[in-house]
Amino acid sequence: QVRMEESGGGLVQTGGSLRLSCVVGGRTFSNFAMGWFRQAPGKEREFVASIWFNGADTLYTDAVKGRFTISRDNAKNTVYLQMNSLKTEDTAVYYCNSGLTAERLQQPDNVLNPWGQGTLVTVSS
Repeated sequence: QVRMEESGGGLVQTGGSLRLSCVVGGRTFSNFAMGWFRQAPGKEREFVASIWFNGADTLYTDAVKGRFTISRDNAKNTVYLQMNSLKTEDTAVYYCNSGLTAERLQQPDNVLNPWGQGTLVTVSS
């Protein structure tokens, strides 16, 4: 199984920034699209952003467009999520996972691997 290790979460005030990282085990990282997802307390896990296998295409949920940026470094088997202008509603556990295409990752059920531990982002007002 592919193992994913998310990091970079923490406590930040409204308007602040965080950069999340996800290191993916295995040799096939560059063959797959990658996505970020989040789950707030009492809510379903939802799609945040995805990126094509070569980084050529990215997708975002409307709630984060213009504030978050997804990127990847295939040489390091790592996908990033730069989060700016954070809002209290961004508070959640953030997860990464892989998929066949950036478009398919818009549905969390289409991920290819078991979910990791995630990293907690807390935005305070």
